[in-house]
Amino acid sequence: MKVFAIANQKGGVGKTSIAVNLTATLAHYGQRALLIDLDPQGNATTGSGIDKNGLEKSLYGVLLGEYDVVSARVRAQGNYDVLPANRELAGAEIEMIQIERREYRLKEALASVDADYDYALIDCPPALNMLTVNALTAADAVIIPMQCEYYALEGLSDLVGTLRKVKANLNPKIEIEALVRTMYDPRSSLTTQVSDEIKSHFGDKVFDTVIPRNIRIAEAPSFGKPVIMHDPTSRGALAHFAFARELLGRQGVALPEVSV
Repeated sequence: MKVFAIANQKGGVGKTSIAVNLTATLAHYGQRALLIDLDPQGNATTGSGIDKNGLEKSLYGVLLGEYDVVSARVRAQGNYDVLPANRELAGAEIEMIQIERREYRLKEALASVDADYDYALIDCPPALNMLTVNALTAADAVIIPMQCEYYALEGLSDLVGTLRKVKANLNPKIEIEALVRTMYDPRSSLTTQVSDEIKSHFGDKVFDTVIPRNIRIAEAPSFGKPVIMHDPTSRGALAHFAFARELLGRQGVALPEVSV
């Protein structure tokens, strides 16, 4: 199982949207996929059509060792599994302070389902806290969604600094897998300027696929669906299909020519 953390401590960059839609699109392309909602807001859970307020078991109990991933995971309509979360998860960070090897709680929990999935995607909270550290310790690589705007590069440098510390102290194998440009508007000169600067710093880590500003992506969570199920022919859905194909292509996974 390859584990990707979807991380950016800056909020409002489309991180949860990338996590939900990439998981659903990987499942669409025949991959066994698990979405891990590591954000106490639980938006990836509700965006997958799961009632976060009616959960009997959630990621909170998994991190505290009360039960395992298998008993907490929920099947979503899009043929992928979700390890769901709600506001309870906010308390886990405080409670984990008392636990030995607290940075490894998620990694150790996921070991039990390593053979069940091809990919696991972790939707991180918009903060560099203990939950995010757990995600970065468990992950093989990081996918960084970012808007091409003025403050994006500053936030990116903070995240890269955190990744260096995690790599040095907790997870020597972690790398940046992809930078994906979200809410992309090619008509804006600032968008183009920031995009060029990101490419000059990160080269081919910047994926060719961009996720545009699209009303269908924005409204899909209110229907409890990924955009590829809400409106599979929309610009937003087609961009997510392309992003998953580009990711799988870089992983060496062969796909048929016409896959959508």
